[in-house]
Amino acid sequence: MATPVRPKVLELKSSGRRPAATVRLAAIDIGSNSIRQTIADVSADGRIRVVDEMKAAPRLGTGVDESGRLGDEPMRQAIAALQRMATLAAQYGAARVEAVATSAVRDAANSRAFLDEVRRETGLRVRVLDGDDEARLAFRSALAHFDLAQGRAVVMDIGGGSLELAMSADGLLERLVSLPFGAIRMTEKFLGRTPRKKRLKELRAEVSEAARRALPLRDWRGAQLICSGGTFTNLAGMALYRQGMTSAAGRVHATRVSREELEHIIHLLLYSSPEERGQIRGLNPGRADIILAGLAVAAEVMARIEARELVVSAYGIREGLLLESARVQTLPADPGEARERSVREFAERCHYEAPHSQHVRALALQLFDTLGARLGCDPRDRVTLADAALLHDVGYHINYDKHHKHSYHLILHADLLGMSPVEQVIVANVARYHRGAAPKRKHPNFGPLDAESRARIVRLSALLRVADGFDRGHVGAVQRVKVRWGDRALRITAVPDPRARVLRLELWGASRKSGLLSELAGVPVEIVAPDGRVIVPPVEGDEGDGE
Repeated sequence: MATPVRPKVLELKSSGRRPAATVRLAAIDIGSNSIRQTIADVSADGRIRVVDEMKAAPRLGTGVDESGRLGDEPMRQAIAALQRMATLAAQYGAARVEAVATSAVRDAANSRAFLDEVRRETGLRVRVLDGDDEARLAFRSALAHFDLAQGRAVVMDIGGGSLELAMSADGLLERLVSLPFGAIRMTEKFLGRTPRKKRLKELRAEVSEAARRALPLRDWRGAQLICSGGTFTNLAGMALYRQGMTSAAGRVHATRVSREELEHIIHLLLYSSPEERGQIRGLNPGRADIILAGLAVAAEVMARIEARELVVSAYGIREGLLLESARVQTLPADPGEARERSVREFAERCHYEAPHSQHVRALALQLFDTLGARLGCDPRDRVTLADAALLHDVGYHINYDKHHKHSYHLILHADLLGMSPVEQVIVANVARYHRGAAPKRKHPNFGPLDAESRARIVRLSALLRVADGFDRGHVGAVQRVKVRWGDRALRITAVPDPRARVLRLELWGASRKSGLLSELAGVPVEIVAPDGRVIVPPVEGDEGDGE
């Protein structure tokens, strides 16, 4: 029996040599809409290192409901794609190729003939999953990428032919449900090429009734809702563009979408022509004709469990298949563990100066705990500030000059688990503004963001600037700070480390970088020495770098 381990799944593109403790595997998911392959090195502790991927969209599910059979042309395209995938897996030296088929193949009368032809032409033995198998693999993948150890969760996967639901309590799987509500199937049944409001209402009514029977409300009201599949990665892309998060739209994992935003997007799609849907930013044109049905199904599941938001997973059946094939038994992670570990490992890969970064983080959190609420910060911003503080100097990995801008780009393009794309953009910006010019609307990394995100960045970077100033010498001379906010001034007093002889550099640094905090507070910020002297702030701005 496999030994349970805590999940450590990271997606890191690489074609280099793999560590000896890993096995190279290929997973192929033959879905109703698309066929996808992932080739990866999987370690004994559950870490997935992606080597290559391939995708094709033969739409095997087209017409299956009406005819009961897979079409000749979709089968031809599917076999050609599987030949390419089998060749790629062989060239990469995959020890095993796990190929599975889902709803379209499962429901078609001629599926046996199709699978026999696949075997003859490609050498692949394809396993047909039932609905529970699909839901179980989606859950295994979610367990490896999200904190499910506490509370109830519903994992929803929508393919072309079916809807799968996996329900868990405190990380333990309790119930599996499969329903014939895939995006292709519901499009063909209700919407066609030009959907009408009346038919959309009929679609939603049918899903609502089935969800009522499948999901006992008393058990699953308010459960965390995690969603995988192309319907949701496209939803995330559209939502990010609508928020102005263009720099994050390519990385959708852990994106949170509210029920209100989902309904807005459904309304947009319903009243868009096929040509207009193909132009919507964040939506893959190849999915534009079926996305509305998938989102309508999702909306009814959300309504049933009264979820205020859903969380998008960029991982799904293939990742669950890789973990199953490697015989890795994932256990629920502790809350925040994946994010904390991922941020720390990224900092270490960038060879960060750990003592300075950790000390700045501690000082920044002291300032947050005393000032955050009055500045308008949300308690959840504490984690955002902590991560930005730890990573604020990773730009040194590229160059000292303009290292704050290098930090921004490194963080923005890092693989950070447990952090949504929106959150990653905010962390990157807070780190970017730890020095140099304050955030300005003319800055291309800042100006296009929505007002709420800009406000968070300003508040948190104001705290980080002062904290970083208090460790200007990188020696931890200021042990902690004391804060007093009066009517005429915000006084921040430095408490020295017993070993520190002088704080001149640290007091100068904090005073120099206090201008933005003063603007937010609406009163002057006074940096106070241990002997009570107030340090007069110079003009804000770091040496030789206006932005």
